[in-house]
Amino acid sequence: MLEIKSTIISEMEKMQPICRLTISGMSIYTKHTEIDKNYVEGNSWEVKSLSERVILHSDMNCFYASVEMLHHPEFAGMPLAVGGDPEARHGIVLTANYIAKKKGVKTGMALCKAKQVCPEIIFVPPRMDLYLRFSQMAREIYSEYTDKIEPYGIDEAWLDVSGSGNLKGSGMTIAREISHRIKYELGVTVSIGISWNKIYAKLGSDYKKPDAITEFNRENYKDRIWHLPASDLLYVGRQTNKKLQKLGIRTIGQLAESDEKLLESHFGKIGNVLWAFANGWDEDPVCKEGYEAPVKSIGNSTTTPRDLENDLDVWIIQIALAESVAARLRKHGFKCKTVEITVRDNGLYSFSRQIHLRQPTNITNEIVTAAFQLFKDNYKWEHPIRSLGIRAADLVLDDIPVQLDLFGNQEKKEKLEKLDRTVDEIRRRFGYFSIQRAAMYQDKVLSHLDAGTHTIHPHSYFHG
Repeated sequence: MLEIKSTIISEMEKMQPICRLTISGMSIYTKHTEIDKNYVEGNSWEVKSLSERVILHSDMNCFYASVEMLHHPEFAGMPLAVGGDPEARHGIVLTANYIAKKKGVKTGMALCKAKQVCPEIIFVPPRMDLYLRFSQMAREIYSEYTDKIEPYGIDEAWLDVSGSGNLKGSGMTIAREISHRIKYELGVTVSIGISWNKIYAKLGSDYKKPDAITEFNRENYKDRIWHLPASDLLYVGRQTNKKLQKLGIRTIGQLAESDEKLLESHFGKIGNVLWAFANGWDEDPVCKEGYEAPVKSIGNSTTTPRDLENDLDVWIIQIALAESVAARLRKHGFKCKTVEITVRDNGLYSFSRQIHLRQPTNITNEIVTAAFQLFKDNYKWEHPIRSLGIRAADLVLDDIPVQLDLFGNQEKKEKLEKLDRTVDEIRRRFGYFSIQRAAMYQDKVLSHLDAGTHTIHPHSYFHG
């Protein structure tokens, strides 16, 4: 009897859809069809299909640039990119319109490089308040179709419309309505992917741009997805892709059909995740509107107004960055246990280093001291420095009990934290430059850097 059960289970596990197989009170899960043993005539199996999820991924095309083109009709038909000030050498291309992209301008490209590639390009500074307003208007449209909306950045979102079919129609019908409304109510276009899981839905929104709708279902996904490069899959970055290529894995299909144990041995947990993603075995829910992913780290970085040539230059920039990071830690009620720095010289060589702190902290002075020590221990001034970054990681709530340091001065730490919070309040009321550390006045160019902006790094897609 056990052999018969084992054979049946083995055969069922070969089926592509995930299944639940119930045999003599024993329940196992394979892939997505519900199979219950009901002794009908001839002891046959009754197979019931589980209702499939309908997931959309909406991605507003060249979002920043598209919004700016709406507000600058005089630039119609011209290459445009959103970025920093090219005269100050500050910043990179955040996004470019399709005219600029066709001429070779890419996201993340230094502004001077973009100018070389496309001499006629027009740069406009970013206006985050404007983009956030458009993002909110898009989400108001999404909310008319479902309350299960999960943002993925300012211009992308997943929507679970599985329960909207009776009222709003099929996933394709909803996608067409959303596309039409965003185009005519907001003046920008979206690309939308449709599938039964979040991974394939995002692949769908990336599949054809701009202003397109792509559906990947169980009948077509192997023909349409598996020939795509493995690098198109979520969380297959440059280094991961290189490792996959060394294993002879170049497409999503090859990744899906590879040995999961082999992937695990080379990549650890991420290997299992990527294998499942390639096969479309993703049951991660779309979080409801208003959900905020827990913060994993807080960081800030900058391309400096001029090349840094000595320790004092680095100290000034790191003070500004540390103030930015520490202020956000305090604002959200966190302390960090790890400080990480990134350094890039004018030869474009870059590295990162981190240090684990004796005690969690959100004190500016402690963060910048750790960062500066990391820098001095790891940089030998072979070249001037072009950009710096500081990141606070391994965050904990600021009200959790901590073991007091026998050699520390707790009273001093409390005074420093109170001082920092006072500075936060002054800057909130009167502006970032209303109060400055004395060290910042030693170089007017470098000290003019407004590090009041922050970068928040959420938890990864798969939790754990």
